[in-house]
This record gives sequence, structure tokens and C-alpha cells, in this order.
Amino acid sequence: MSALLASDRLASLDFVSHNAEVKEVWDRINQRRPIRVPVILGTNTRYFLLGGSANEEGMDFQRYIECPGAMFRTQLRFQRWSRFNLLQDAELGLPEAWSVGVDLQNFYEAAWLGCPIEYLPGQVPDTRPIYRDNPERLIDQGIPDPFSGWLGRAADYEDRFRELAEGYEYMGRPVHVHPGTGMGTDGPFTAACNLCGPEFVCLELMENPERIQRLLAFLTEAIVVRIKAWMHRWGVSPPVDGCGIADDSVAMLSVAHYREHVLPHHRRYFEALGTSKGHGIHLCGNATHLFPTLVQELGIQSFDTGFPVDFGALRRTLGPDIQIQGGPHVEFLLSRSPAEVREEVRRILESGIMDGGRFMLREGNNLAPGTPLENTEAMVLAGREFGRYD
Repeated sequence: MSALLASDRLASLDFVSHNAEVKEVWDRINQRRPIRVPVILGTNTRYFLLGGSANEEGMDFQRYIECPGAMFRTQLRFQRWSRFNLLQDAELGLPEAWSVGVDLQNFYEAAWLGCPIEYLPGQVPDTRPIYRDNPERLIDQGIPDPFSGWLGRAADYEDRFRELAEGYEYMGRPVHVHPGTGMGTDGPFTAACNLCGPEFVCLELMENPERIQRLLAFLTEAIVVRIKAWMHRWGVSPPVDGCGIADDSVAMLSVAHYREHVLPHHRRYFEALGTSKGHGIHLCGNATHLFPTLVQELGIQSFDTGFPVDFGALRRTLGPDIQIQGGPHVEFLLSRSPAEVREEVRRILESGIMDGGRFMLREGNNLAPGTPLENTEAMVLAGREFGRYD
């Protein structure tokens, strides 16, 4: 079976030249001698499954999540489609080898801790908070086995993936299995909101903060125990360089409340799992008011942002040495014209965000299904036009 189809958007692209240019762009970024701003796209199977024409087989999330064979095959199809249709500063065309891993989206943490999964039409799978008004019930149950519940299924899926990949070639290339879901986290405060409901967590934070402190301490310890166990499964020994975390729900907090209620638990996380090198954090939403504190208190060196973000102001606040990823927000890319996307990229890149050569342009954050490829290409081409350092 030929990898390239006549319908592929990048059918005429010179992949050899593209990949050579991309390698030079990233090499120079790593050397702190950038040529231009790299442009990437944050996509996962959500974009593929819910995006229409790319998902020719009509795979839905429930089948994808509950059948390891379907997950394995769908990831390969998505990677092939992405490499021949999504222009960006990443390797395109056929790879030396494909890489697949267990994908439980963002429900795995709350599901591991007991929340039921819901498959909602036109949405990614999610969980329902079942510890609302009673976080003590969760705490009293103790930390689950790191390989129990849905994470037990994830471990079984990994074993099944290895069986499927053994001696198998997809379009003439071997398939490798990469580390999976158990080594990540959405963050203790976000986990608390997923488990107990954000309304409960925020009200209790004001009225009974010690109750939420007990919950956050429990969740942080549970996360650390789980990640260490999964690291051991993959032969990784903490502490590690480049330790990262996400915690989107902290965007709801003031700096004072973040410092008082969540910062100690983030510090515990990094002390348990990371060296002092390369701390990073992903924060969707309007969380930039917390960024200076995160740099000062946790040594965060890399931010993956959502929206809204005033990029020029953020660069002036954080200085030239902090890495920042971000760009036009996903609704803008979904609904506006290519000309408007080009102008928005120009505005962002001329804001001062490029000072220091530590900016990476991407959608903010995670490309929405149905986003026109004309718009993603407009972002890439505008990044190459307005993002040069020479």
C-alpha cells in the first residue's frame, strides 16, 4: 500500500527538503542561535476522530477507548494522515518507524481514582465527579494501586500493543510502543475539581481550606506514587530532567490563593520527580497572572499556554530566557479566514514575544476538530514570513 494518496494535501511537498529545513530550525533553537520561530500544531486523536473527512472509517471514541486493537490501528491511520496533510515544523512523510502509545485522553486520572467515564456525543470521553461534598470518602479509600482500574487496563493495552507491533509493518515501516498514560498528570488542583466538582472545591477553599488542603496533599502523593511506579515499569529512574506538569484549573485562583493553597503541592511534585533542570508547565486558560510566581518559586523554564495571552506583555514580564509556546486561539483558527489568521500571527510575532529567541508558535491550545487546513497553513506560512530572526 502506498503511503501517499492523491487526496493528501501535501502530496506535492518535497519531504526530504522540508525535513532537512525543520531539523536545522530545531537544531538552531536548541543551540540558542535561532533562524526563525518554529511553528507546530498540537493535535491528537480528538482532531482526527471528530474532524470529519479524515476519519473515513467513522471510528468513535467509545470503540477507540475500549478496544486496544482499534486504538492501535487508529493511531497509525492518524499519524499517516497527519504526516501527509498537516504542514508544520515537524518531520513529515514516512517515518523510520511509527510510534504508538495508550491514549486515555484526559479522563485517566479521575477514572483511576474511581470516577465513571461518560461518552458524550461529539465530545472526548470525560468523567463525572462522584466525591462532591465528600472528599473524605476518597481519602479514606487510600491511594489505589498504580496499575488498578483504568490504569490496569492501560497496562494491559500496552502489553497488547507490543504483541500487535511484534514483527508488524505499517506501510513498510516498523511500529514501536512508547511510554503511556501512567507517567503524566493533569495536576492535583485540576484532579480535585474533576473528582469533587469545581464549585465545591472553590467554595471549600474559602470556607474550609484545611479540608481542601488534605485533599490536595492526598492527590499529590497519589500522583507521585503512581508516576514513580509507571516510571519503574518503563525503566526510568527519578529525578528526571525536563519534569513537567499541567494544572489548568489553577487559572481560577488569584496569586495569593495559588501561593497559599496549591504551590506547596506543586513544589512537592517537582521535588519528588524532577531535577532542577528544565521544569515545564502546561496551563490553558487565563493563567498568565501566575507565571511570575511559577518562575520564581518552582523554577519553571517553559510554558505551554492557552488563551487569552498578551504575548508582548508576557515576554516583558518573564524576560528573554523563558520558553513560551502559544499563538492564535483555537476558536480563531476554527472560524476566521486565512487572511485574518495571517494578520493575527503577524500581530503576535511583532509584539516582542520573539525577544530572546525562546518562542514557539502553535495554536492555543489543541487544534479544534474541523479547523480548516487553509487556516493552519496560513499560520505556518505567516510564522515563516514574520518569525525570522535575521
